[in-house]
Amino acid sequence: MRIDVVTIFPGYFDALELSLLGKAKQRGLIDVRVHDLRDATHDRHRTVDDTPAGGGAGMVMKPEPWGEALDGILDEGEGSDPLIIFPSPAGEVFTQGMARELAHEEHLVFGCGRYEGIDQRVFDEYAERGRVRLVSIGDYVLNGGEVATIAMIEAIGRLLPGVVGNPESLVEESHEEDGLLEYPSYTKPSEWRGRPVPPVLLSGNHAAVEAWRREQRIERTRRVRPELLPRELRGESRGRHAAD
Repeated sequence: MRIDVVTIFPGYFDALELSLLGKAKQRGLIDVRVHDLRDATHDRHRTVDDTPAGGGAGMVMKPEPWGEALDGILDEGEGSDPLIIFPSPAGEVFTQGMARELAHEEHLVFGCGRYEGIDQRVFDEYAERGRVRLVSIGDYVLNGGEVATIAMIEAIGRLLPGVVGNPESLVEESHEEDGLLEYPSYTKPSEWRGRPVPPVLLSGNHAAVEAWRREQRIERTRRVRPELLPRELRGESRGRHAAD
């Protein structure tokens, strides 16, 4: 997968050199290219923003640098069908399902806005020429799109074949498979500060362990994110909770 990122803070993306994604880059599984938006400016101050039309607080990112930067990426990748993603609190919510969907793309382009956002005409221009999505990672506002982009790249990248050493571990995580949250995890020692590992996990009874983990996933989802419970489990969860 090729991933292009346009930002005024390229240093943010040094984090992608670490851990599993860094190894995936070294092995050629992910090709990440970070572009400095200021390289697409032509004044001595390398200006990327201006006052908002109609007045108001803050500054808005100018369309000219964005147009030049994105045109360069699209021209370089001519023949592909890249999806351009702009992190935005006004966008659709990023989910594990969306991560799985985007993991099938061959070329993703992330545009990291700052200040009060990017001139709307940039979105309109590239939506007419190809595919554009505004995506939010949650109901809150960040200073810019860099953190959101890193989160999305990690969520998408780890789903690519070969990135995670044991693919089976992906299936049992929160929001995967049946949409339930992940069960609690334990390791050695069997007791720490008076807190024991649940005996069932030390029993060697694999069927009992799987049943316990299933119960824990349902209970944790009911307690923390009840809206994620599948309809067929809501009665099961309520009955178990009432009996506790």
